[in-house]
Amino acid sequence: MLAFLGAIICIIASVHPAGTAAPAAAPAAADNDSAAAALLPAADKGLGALHGPAEALASPGPRLPGAPPPPPLFSRFVCTPLSAECPATGTGTGSATGPGPEELLALRSAAAQLRRTALEQKERIRMDQETIRELTGKLSRCEGGLRNPPAAAAAAPPAAAAAAGLRAAPRPGTMGHPPAEPPAVRELEEAVRALQDRIDRIEQELPARTNGSGPTAPALARDTLHTKMEQLEEQLLSKILTLQKERQAASTDRSQQQHDIEKELNSLQNRVTELEHGPPGYSPPSAFKVTIPVQNNYMYARMKKSLPELYAFTICMWLKSKALAGLGTPFSYSVPSQANEIVLLEWGTNPLELLINDKVAQLPLSLKDKAWHHVCVAWTTRDGKWSAYQDGEQRGAGENLASWHAIKPQGVIILGQEQDTLGGRFDATQAFVGELAQFSVWDHMLAPTEILGLANCTSHLQGNVIQWDDQAVEVFGGASKGGFAACEEGRKA
Repeated sequence: MLAFLGAIICIIASVHPAGTAAPAAAPAAADNDSAAAALLPAADKGLGALHGPAEALASPGPRLPGAPPPPPLFSRFVCTPLSAECPATGTGTGSATGPGPEELLALRSAAAQLRRTALEQKERIRMDQETIRELTGKLSRCEGGLRNPPAAAAAAPPAAAAAAGLRAAPRPGTMGHPPAEPPAVRELEEAVRALQDRIDRIEQELPARTNGSGPTAPALARDTLHTKMEQLEEQLLSKILTLQKERQAASTDRSQQQHDIEKELNSLQNRVTELEHGPPGYSPPSAFKVTIPVQNNYMYARMKKSLPELYAFTICMWLKSKALAGLGTPFSYSVPSQANEIVLLEWGTNPLELLINDKVAQLPLSLKDKAWHHVCVAWTTRDGKWSAYQDGEQRGAGENLASWHAIKPQGVIILGQEQDTLGGRFDATQAFVGELAQFSVWDHMLAPTEILGLANCTSHLQGNVIQWDDQAVEVFGGASKGGFAACEEGRKA
């Protein structure tokens, strides 16, 4: 098809200039067929038949008889002019002596189309060449940035040679070759794709090839070892900080403990010194009394220590009542489930009573003379036996007082008030008014001789459950503590 179009171009080039010539050139028209045939072998020369200098077009070859030599012009499309007349090759509207106006118009249109196609191919080739130069330059810059000059130098000439070869390669597509997709265009596209792929690979390899070479196995092993060492160092530092904190806390605790020990030692040393030198006015911890001056429901004393579970007890105390009527409540012991677990009470005109688990036993004691008296009450759960002592002498005894009952633990001991609930809800009419001292509790029934020794001050037996100690008694509501010497106060009384 391309050869046919080339023949048409040659015919147009020969017919159009001769459109005004005399018909005297008709004898040369008979040789047009041979001239067209002579032009066909030139198609085997590739693009060199259509592209190149005038000297290439002037190469020896068959020419029409009587035709002038080709002009020395540089043109992409150069044809040898033919005679003014061409043989009629078909039935058309033209005459037998030449083509008609319609055929000429069609031939001119085809020639213009061919020229546009040639120009488009030329522009495409120019753009492809510029792309090749740009990609080649980019490839050279990328390879020059690597620290492998021999490889870059070895890779550059093939690319340059390929580009030069593509520029210098003949371009098929002239007459005698199919114009659908010329090999040069395919080669050009393949070369562009190859260059693009190579550039992409080089750009991907750039990060890995920093400093001239990629990481080797020993380098990777060193990096891994270094990372593990850093992790171990962090763990070790964390352990050291933790140990330092613990050591600091332990040092603080030791310092506090040492301070407390030194404080206790100093206190003990001071007490030993006081005992050795016997300072004036010294009295033992039990040498005090609690004074409740007014009958109300807010003055009282409280024992800090509670009772354990008891199956027997003895409670002794010194007391001095200042009430005009009843004695009131010298002491009461209340637990959560029973407000009247143990109570010593004299209320109104009633006699003095001992309550255990809200069970009552009347005591034949007389304590209303506003003098000091030593009072003891003893009880055991076996058969509920009880006994009462005043100033060392037994004044009463009995049985069946809360038999087989066990005194409940974890209660509250109040001196001077009767508890309606655990540790509170006092009644002013049942309050004790006067002075109390030496309140002590044992977990068994004392013998009469032991009670007599306590009352006569010949014995200093201390309670094994509750002892009378200044640090073990709290006063509230205006009650106060004062010095007390049991025997001296008793003798005065």
